Amino acid sequence: MAKRMLIMLLVVAAFIATIGFVKYRKFQTAMAQSGSYQPPPEAVTTVIAQKEEWQGSLGAIGTVAAVNGVMVSADLPGVVQKIAFGSGDRVEAGQLLVQLDTRQEQAQLAAATAKLELARMNLDRIRGLREEGINSQTEYDTAVAEQKQAEGVVGEVGATIERKTIHAPFSGILGIRQVNLGQYLKSGDPIVQLQSHDPIYVNFDVPQQELVRVRVGGPVSVTAEGPPPIELTGRITAIDSVVDESTRNVRVQATFENRQGRIRPGMFVTARALLDAREPVIALPASAISYAPFGDSVFVVEDVKGPNGQSYRGVRQQFIKIGSARGDQVAVLTGISAGAEVVTSGVFKLRNGAAVAVNNATQPSNNPAPKPEDN
Repeated sequence: MAKRMLIMLLVVAAFIATIGFVKYRKFQTAMAQSGSYQPPPEAVTTVIAQKEEWQGSLGAIGTVAAVNGVMVSADLPGVVQKIAFGSGDRVEAGQLLVQLDTRQEQAQLAAATAKLELARMNLDRIRGLREEGINSQTEYDTAVAEQKQAEGVVGEVGATIERKTIHAPFSGILGIRQVNLGQYLKSGDPIVQLQSHDPIYVNFDVPQQELVRVRVGGPVSVTAEGPPPIELTGRITAIDSVVDESTRNVRVQATFENRQGRIRPGMFVTARALLDAREPVIALPASAISYAPFGDSVFVVEDVKGPNGQSYRGVRQQFIKIGSARGDQVAVLTGISAGAEVVTSGVFKLRNGAAVAVNNATQPSNNPAPKPEDN
């Protein structure tokens, strides 16, 4: 019985060993096949990198500001008697906007004017008597002082009336009216915004290290989104005398003609200051750049050796330093040489050493000045 059990165990052990050996051989064969497996090439488009000279520029986000802009407000307290403008009107310098009630001041002016006339007649009489030596010099001096005092009262009341007659300080466009007839205004209460739109300022900041490349009189272009997009060209008219300690940037101010009022104070625009110097760059389509937190890169197509020693068309990831953009193109400053074949589409599916099949029948956009309808 024991002998039969031993034979049975030996047979089972031999069977298990045979199965294990067969599986091991199959596993070795599969590993050998997977080691020599080459995935199919990825379809990509490419472009040959070429060196170009771009005009240097500095881009920044700018804010539109009025050359003259003010909130027209009440100088003295009073009741609104007349409103001579409408919201959004265009007004000229000196045009009447609001008249406050001045009936009390008008009465005071009439009384002060009568006193002034009396003081003048009294001075004329005393002057004549003084020339004849009838009265004293003290009486004459008193009459002169009384006339000057009366003139001062008339001027004071007249100035009060003028300060209650509110005019446009400069030509421009009004905002939305903030007062009503019969409303009592305190000193400093707002009446309406007044902004001049032509010419107009655009303020933007540039890094302190770029300050030497910016000059007063240099050309600046601004763009703003809209239907249709807004594009204006102007000149740098001022550079701030100090550097902002918190950002280490310098405020630059450019002036633009804005006859049609296409940009208004408070708008955000994209400003680009054009520099005199031209810089050599490698211009590539923006679709060729692989952006990543650890660095921007492109894929260069070249001959790559596989594990079996055979060469194939593959890609090598190359880290680069990029500069400014122009339309669909991005300037590459370092990392790529002219003549290199760079992948322009299909970048997201590539890895270092991946096989590729180049098909340039359809290329991504590579226009330095695209039109909106082309996008």
